Amino acid sequence: MSSFWEKVDEELSFRGIPRKELANKAGFPDSYISKGIARKSVPSADLALRIAHSLNVTLEYLLDMETAADGCSLPEKEKTLFHKYSPLINFLESSSEHDREVMGQLMNLLFSVR
Repeated sequence: MSSFWEKVDEELSFRGIPRKELANKAGFPDSYISKGIARKSVPSADLALRIAHSLNVTLEYLLDMETAADGCSLPEKEKTLFHKYSPLINFLESSSEHDREVMGQLMNLLFSVR
């Protein structure tokens, strides 16, 4: 189980974002990450939420507490898939209905070519 700050650091590495960029965006000194990893600490609730929003992930993910609708922990495969595809899901969610329809048609065309 990773600590909050380890999850943040993993997410930054995954996305290729420097620590300093997240720190500037969420409003905290970038040294908090290395100190937090060393101490295995969790930041204040408001900072944790700003970090989650800045990374476009859930606070539950950063706290390693993701659960399914029935309250059970998500299987590791589902966590991995969610983590891997959450940027795409967020992109689709922020797109217009028309754009989602067009992207769906393009995907259908791509899959029919296989």
